[in-house]
Amino acid sequence: MPENKTMPTGASVSAFLDAVTPERKREDAQALDALFREVTGYVPQMWGPSIVGYGAYDYVYDSGRTGRFLATGFSPRKANLVLYIMPGYDAANPILDRLGKHRLGKSCLYINKLADVDRGVLAQLIRHGLDRLAGYWPVHPI
Repeated sequence: MPENKTMPTGASVSAFLDAVTPERKREDAQALDALFREVTGYVPQMWGPSIVGYGAYDYVYDSGRTGRFLATGFSPRKANLVLYIMPGYDAANPILDRLGKHRLGKSCLYINKLADVDRGVLAQLIRHGLDRLAGYWPVHPI
């Protein structure tokens, strides 16, 4: 079976965040790093070239496919800040209703800038995602 394309790289998270441009996005990325560290208690790892991940989970599907993936994290993309909340947002509507300006993908939350959302509610969303994920697979530091 093929391996996941997104794997921990061992690259420096601080160097990656320091290189984010423009300055406002870099400041938002550094603030997200602090928030994710506080909520998760995990030291971040780079997953692929542009995802900052916190914790991991190991999975085994009914098909026999196994793997490891980040438990939660974010990427400061050019167009948006992209947050990865596993296993998705289907049970998070009461939290999302209070978050502020955002868009959703399957397991991605898109925000233009951190000032568009309530950071306390964002912290609740991160915790909610980790707690839901732990109901499926054990979550652990890397």
